[in-house]
Amino acid sequence: MVSSTLQRPTLILNRNWQPVGITTVARAVVKIWNETARVVDPADYQTYSWADWAALRPAEDELVIHSSHDRFRVPEVITLLKYDRVPRNVVTFSRRNVFKRDRFTCQYCGCQPGSEELTIDHVLPRSQGGETSWENCVLACVECNSHKAARTPRQANMQLLKEPVRPKWKPFYALQNIQVDSWSRFISENYWNVELER
Repeated sequence: MVSSTLQRPTLILNRNWQPVGITTVARAVVKIWNETARVVDPADYQTYSWADWAALRPAEDELVIHSSHDRFRVPEVITLLKYDRVPRNVVTFSRRNVFKRDRFTCQYCGCQPGSEELTIDHVLPRSQGGETSWENCVLACVECNSHKAARTPRQANMQLLKEPVRPKWKPFYALQNIQVDSWSRFISENYWNVELER
């Protein structure tokens, strides 16, 4: 059985110190050991090789990794030595993500009947040339979808609660069950919400 400490998340920074991913502590340790990454101490931003990090003694209240002979501090943040591109975080267009974007709410009447009673509706119907995309699909309850049928909202005299758009969610790290306080020094709300230049 793998230790839960080894499965905790570690933030990955590129060599320009921009957040580019999340990995497990176990994988982070391998990267440090292989000299493809260094540990970043969030307290003072100092970086450590494996030998330097292994020489540090963990505090009593600190999470540790146990080996057969020693205890090591858990790396919360690492920086890669050769990776410098900024990732393009695009939310995948999927049924699950449409439900998440629309908050399990019919975009015509505002009801929340449960996922079994919600369908994905094409605002501009496919029969009229509408595409299956973030900008043309919304959740609709069965009743509203039946009423709208193969018409546009205007043709059916229905009003959308909001125009459908591609979501701009926080990427990968928002899905983690464990929030690591030290990451706030490297990740800000603005960093994730400002649109990247293309």
